[in-house]
Amino acid sequence: MEKTDIFVIALDEGNLRTLEQIPDADRFRFHPLLGVEETQEGEIPIEDLLDKAQRTLDAFDGRIGAIVGYWDFPVTALVPLLCQPLGLPSTDLEAVVKCEHKYWSRLKQSEVLDDLPKFGIVDLEGEPRLPDGMDYPVWLKPVKSFSSELAFHVHDDDEFDKAVVQIRGGVGRVGRPFEFILDRIELPPEIARVGGQACLAEETLIGVQAATEGYVHQGRVTLNGALDSINYPDTPCFLRHQYPSQLPHEIVARMFDISERVITRMGMDNSMFSIEFFCDPDSGRVSVLEINARHSQSHADLFAAVDGIPNHHCMVRLGLGLDPALPRGEGPYEIASKWYYRRFSDALVTRIPTEDEIDRLQREIPGVTIEVVPAEGTRLSDMPAQDSYSYELADLFIGADSEAEMTRKFDRCVESLHFEFDETQTR
Repeated sequence: MEKTDIFVIALDEGNLRTLEQIPDADRFRFHPLLGVEETQEGEIPIEDLLDKAQRTLDAFDGRIGAIVGYWDFPVTALVPLLCQPLGLPSTDLEAVVKCEHKYWSRLKQSEVLDDLPKFGIVDLEGEPRLPDGMDYPVWLKPVKSFSSELAFHVHDDDEFDKAVVQIRGGVGRVGRPFEFILDRIELPPEIARVGGQACLAEETLIGVQAATEGYVHQGRVTLNGALDSINYPDTPCFLRHQYPSQLPHEIVARMFDISERVITRMGMDNSMFSIEFFCDPDSGRVSVLEINARHSQSHADLFAAVDGIPNHHCMVRLGLGLDPALPRGEGPYEIASKWYYRRFSDALVTRIPTEDEIDRLQREIPGVTIEVVPAEGTRLSDMPAQDSYSYELADLFIGADSEAEMTRKFDRCVESLHFEFDETQTR
């Protein structure tokens, strides 16, 4: 049987294992295109990456069936840029940018939604101040960033000024290469004026966090499911994502309706998406936080545990131009989650759990997979793609038959994971 060759941008070992679990995986050959470090860490050389990827594709001696990716920018932009010349299915680059430019996204959302948080641009070049009509507390964030990088919750002028200094110093890492992408599409005047290295202020949303995930195929929006995002107490840092959502049915239905409307307005097609929300069950208010022009790789094991197939299946099928409908409830567990075991102060990592310790723990607790994040000898503040308030020590994927059982499994893991730190070796 002839195999179909699929190029996956920034393919890593963990996601290759996930891709090998999708239906008909034996019919595909997955080829890495570019690496994780060059696409996700440090200053992003977007033009060089595009040229390098194109040379690899040009040199390939065979028929390319699809080009796909599951990372945030620049991968989300590289996929349509590389697919279009080859006539391969993908969404339009402009649709990706409308989702990912946080200010443009809010303007497009306002065309179909009545209840948006207040938002506005903060001038980083002149004398920064809150936009007119806004009061503390607010969130400050670059118009393009990911993983909550350079996102600050500020409550007064002093915190505002400190956040602006940090955003000024770091906004170019993603903002400069993002402007390379902006230059390739026709922008409305209000977005051309703002550019890709601006700062957005947004009203603080209240409620619990949740998300939807789905896809668009030939103009039809399909929702795969809703997930809960639960924070560490009194912090903006994720403790876990869990699937399926435990929110009331009417709240989930509202998220689905909003998702369909905003994704349609963005003009996306032949693409996956995920949308983050704040939901207030008491008032019924459901507010969009942000739109991602990709599926979440963090959700892959959750869908596999509950529905029987990882969401990477949808990515591959869309890349081939096919409808990727997922099954429902055919996995071994009723609920699944990705937990983030975090530390909230900087330190030098002097010991991490050994492979034998992790293997033993995974054997003892069914439905658990553990991935340690830092290497021994790493200063936590040197790790890439961390949020502004904490550092990831380990990611834990847990399947269970109830939320309570899932929590007990996490607590047992944390008690057994042996890290050691030197708190004197910090800046």
